[in-house]
Amino acid sequence: MQEDKFSTLKKLLIAFIVIATIGFIDASYLTIVHFLGQAPECSILEGCDVVTSSKYSTIGPIPVALLGALYYLTVAIASIFALDRRSVAATRLVSNLTWLGLLASIYFVYLQLFVLKSICIYCMGSALGSTVLFILGMILLKRTKVIGYRL
Repeated sequence: MQEDKFSTLKKLLIAFIVIATIGFIDASYLTIVHFLGQAPECSILEGCDVVTSSKYSTIGPIPVALLGALYYLTVAIASIFALDRRSVAATRLVSNLTWLGLLASIYFVYLQLFVLKSICIYCMGSALGSTVLFILGMILLKRTKVIGYRL
């Protein structure tokens, strides 16, 4: 029975790892482009350059894309650890981290739509990834609540 419960958690954690890896690649690309002093290639929507060069794209000298890359990397590594150790406590911890990504995404989507009036497709992809991670995280929290702290 415990194996069946972990099987569901395993699938959700694998989804976490995949989404966090995609988010890491996306945010890393924006970070690299920032440090190279270039604008990201935006073929679907115009506006990536407006968003990524705005005063909201950095905190001091640090691009927010770098913070996003670190967030996604943390989620991916913590998910791999939770999966490897079969740790419900680690699963709950990584699930709770998704609040950070969701809140940051809400703020940055607001800035894009209502302040900058420009959309960066990479930023919106990151917001989608953060939202999906949050939803999966809430599912994981609900499922781990009844299992205990170690499988």
